Amino acid sequence: MQTVALICGITGQDGALLARFLLEKGYRVWGTSRNADTASTANLVSIGIADRITLVSMDPEIGADVIKVIRDSQAVEIYHLAAQSSVGRSFERPVETVSGIVLGTLNVLEAVRTLGNNARVFVAGSGECFGDTGQEAADETTPFNPGSPYAVAKASAYWLTRNYRESYGLFACTGLLFNHESPLRPERFVTQKILRAAKRISDGSGERLRLGRLDIQRDWGWAPEYVEAMWRMLQHADPEDFVIATGSTHPLREFVAEAFAAFGLDWEQHVTEAPELYRPSDILLSCANPEKARRLLGWKAKFSMRDVVRLMTDSLAGEA
Repeated sequence: MQTVALICGITGQDGALLARFLLEKGYRVWGTSRNADTASTANLVSIGIADRITLVSMDPEIGADVIKVIRDSQAVEIYHLAAQSSVGRSFERPVETVSGIVLGTLNVLEAVRTLGNNARVFVAGSGECFGDTGQEAADETTPFNPGSPYAVAKASAYWLTRNYRESYGLFACTGLLFNHESPLRPERFVTQKILRAAKRISDGSGERLRLGRLDIQRDWGWAPEYVEAMWRMLQHADPEDFVIATGSTHPLREFVAEAFAAFGLDWEQHVTEAPELYRPSDILLSCANPEKARRLLGWKAKFSMRDVVRLMTDSLAGEA
């Protein structure tokens, strides 16, 4: 019998990459979208797995939906990745963001508790929960200081997961994922916005890219590596939370410079920092310490920020 995994939110970047990873491991994969009939499966199609998964409808905010899908799939591993995932958009749609993340997580945990099927649950958390870390790299013991509706919701989901683990003995854990990118990112994410603009400019578009703060610093990793960390967390003997990151932080200005240089361009001639694009609040410095994941899971990021730029640039070149 094949091991069955359920990925809530399979059509997004992480869901699609995780599905491919699990299929390569020999899993049978179920995946959910709010409406399977109208969902965009572009990510699944682009990596060649759309016809290898069982795609079903499930609204994470409706408890009956969640119970039905978990029961029908008979999944022994559940990866809860569903919900709005843009920090910037969370300022524009705070109610949708908080409701989707918090209620969705609660419904998955409560469904597993109610069904008593001993499924192992991974919940996608975020390094945004830590807020501005200053020069001290955040690890699993660092207090949260969320600075956006998205981060507040992810912090709440973390505490719900921990509560269900400690109160009911669920194998439920949170991956505190720092920024991770791939060609599957939509253009509303700044890394894809930068790279696609650089390509258009190199092709002669004549445009000027407008960005928010260029002095923010982030830990950028390669998303296909991060989905392996999710899987490793559910193979671990005990349910524990882990910071997943490269451990190396870079200014956005440096990412922009690398991206434009990849197309033979001087970024300063093509980029404007636009104050009207600043967020109501923004993390200036985000640093991570993923040592626990290396020590207990045997996981360590192999690709750096510069590798991420190169890999995403190669993908754009392949689209031509």
